Amino acid sequence: MTGRLNSAQPYAIGLFRIVIGLLFACHGAVSLLGVLGGMDGKGSTVETGAWPNWYAAVIELVGGALVLLGLGTRVAAFIASGAMAYAYFKVHQPEHLWPIRNNGEGAAMYSWSMLLLVFTGSGAFGLDRLFKGRSSSSSSSPSDGKRSSEPITA
Repeated sequence: MTGRLNSAQPYAIGLFRIVIGLLFACHGAVSLLGVLGGMDGKGSTVETGAWPNWYAAVIELVGGALVLLGLGTRVAAFIASGAMAYAYFKVHQPEHLWPIRNNGEGAAMYSWSMLLLVFTGSGAFGLDRLFKGRSSSSSSSPSDGKRSSEPITA
């Protein structure tokens, strides 16, 4: 049983990344673009350049899209995790210690979810893997399939 679960791990991480990235990007799209009802349910958006809401929305939209695609996953997730930790401690935590009491569950969950992706990477289905495969195959020598440790000279 454990062997089967371990072999499916990259796919589970990939699906987790896709769902978290999509939901995170939706938060940014609501605030920046006014889609899905906008911030007030009537299509309103956050004021451009307003600290910290506009910057958080940009991180949510761009970071969420990058995580969704699995492109630069670790860096995007690291920045997103930090932004959500900031949101939790600066906005929610002063109201009450526990997330269930200060409406900070979303910020806490996104922060920890993104931090997990920093350590796991993109998993399956990510563009990171596609580009990693291309770069490693182009850097190997065609004769033996191994990487050369010698520098390339012209």
